[in-house]
Amino acid sequence: MKRLHRVLIAIVGVIWISGCVSHPQTPDEFRKAVPSAFSAKVETFEVDRPFNQVANTFQKMGPNCLSKTIKTTSQTRTSYQVIVTTYRPTVLVTPKKAELHVQFHHDQGVIGVGKEPEGGYYLLVADASPVNQTKTRIDLYRPSMGHGVLIQAVKNWATGDNVGCPDLTK
Repeated sequence: MKRLHRVLIAIVGVIWISGCVSHPQTPDEFRKAVPSAFSAKVETFEVDRPFNQVANTFQKMGPNCLSKTIKTTSQTRTSYQVIVTTYRPTVLVTPKKAELHVQFHHDQGVIGVGKEPEGGYYLLVADASPVNQTKTRIDLYRPSMGHGVLIQAVKNWATGDNVGCPDLTK
């Protein structure tokens, strides 16, 4: 039931981010929509880690941990629901910026509202940029409710602490 609740929060978040008209179709549109969205926020912080290390961790962990299809079920006395969700990470790295985009698509169990971007709805965008030789700035565009394990994993990847894969079923 908790998983269903998180999925519903994500759907509501996507609708709020989009202003109930259209969904952000690119990472740039997502970045622009998040600051004024009801259920999303921008979090900015610096890590004591060189930019190239953060970028390398995003490149390694994003595809290895987030390229997944998750099947969840929920059942109450009056309903039974099966939701199949595919997560798709994209990592782009230049000398001045590393981007981690996380998208999701419901393969089963959720009806889409509005035009879905190629690759799925945007759930999270993390931008890393060098501050100096030993520090990196992270701008995290993320939901303000739900998806805590994903958000914490991306923060851990940035800091280099507890670099593991999140359990996307939680």
